[in-house]
Amino acid sequence: SVVPGQHVRRAGEDVTAGSTVLTAGQVVTPAALGLAAALGLVELTVVPRQRVLVLSTGTELVAPGAPLQPGQIYESNAVMLAAAVRDAGADVAVAPMTSDDVDVFRETLREHTGQADLIITTGGVSAGAYEVVKDALSGTVEFVKVAMQPGMPQGAGVVDGTPIITLPGNPVSALVSFEVFIRPALRAAMGLPDADRPRRTATLTEDLTSPRGKRQFRRGVLDGDTVISYGPPASHHLRWLASANCLLELDEDTSEAAAGERVQVWDLR
Repeated sequence: SVVPGQHVRRAGEDVTAGSTVLTAGQVVTPAALGLAAALGLVELTVVPRQRVLVLSTGTELVAPGAPLQPGQIYESNAVMLAAAVRDAGADVAVAPMTSDDVDVFRETLREHTGQADLIITTGGVSAGAYEVVKDALSGTVEFVKVAMQPGMPQGAGVVDGTPIITLPGNPVSALVSFEVFIRPALRAAMGLPDADRPRRTATLTEDLTSPRGKRQFRRGVLDGDTVISYGPPASHHLRWLASANCLLELDEDTSEAAAGERVQVWDLR
C-alpha cells in the first residue's frame, strides 16, 4: 500500500521563501556553492583568496633534486612558506629563488610584484656578509629587531603599492614568524577566522629556561592538558618543528619556567 503523498518532495521542504541560507563571512564550501546553484544563483559576491608572492634569497640555494656543490644547500624556505600560505587559505602567485645580487633581486621583484596582494621574502635581512633584501629595500622597508626567539630580524613596508614582509632566512625563524605575524593578518584579509590556531594554556612537564627580554617560541608536543618542549630551541633545527604539534610560548619576562606551571601554547594541529 502507498500512503498519499509518500515519496513526494514538496516545494519549500528544504528552503522556504524568505529564509537566509548563506551569510556574509561564511566560507564558500562545496555544499554552499551547490546550494547557491540549486537556488538558481548564477554568481556570488565573495572576498577572493589573497595572492602571495614568496621569494627566497641566497646564492647558496639550489632547487631540490639538483646536485649539490660545495657551499650549497637545498632551498626549503620558499617550499615551506608557499605551503603555509596555501594552508592559511590563500594562493601562491609564484615562488622563485634569487641570488644575493641586489640588481637581480630588484628585477625579480619588479617582474612579479603585479601578480601579488602580498610579498613575502626570506633571508637577507640580518647581519651577514650578503643581506640582499636589506640592501635592496632600505628606505622602502622598515627593518627592525623584534624581541622574540626565533625570528628576531624582521622587515615590513610597501613596494610599488604591494605590502611586503621580509622574514629571516633560518627555516624555523621563517615559519614561526609566518605563524606569529602573517597568518592571522592574511586570514583576516580574506574574512577568515583565526580560530584554527587556538591559543590556550597547558601544564609544563619539565623545567625550561628562556632568554629574559625575549618572547621565546619553543617547539612542543601537546598531549591532552600537558606540554613538553621538543628539540633544541635553535632556529635551524627544522626536523623538530616538522614533528611538533604546538608552539610553546614563554614571554619576555620569563627566564625560568618550572615543571607544573601553566604555560601558553599555540595549537598547530
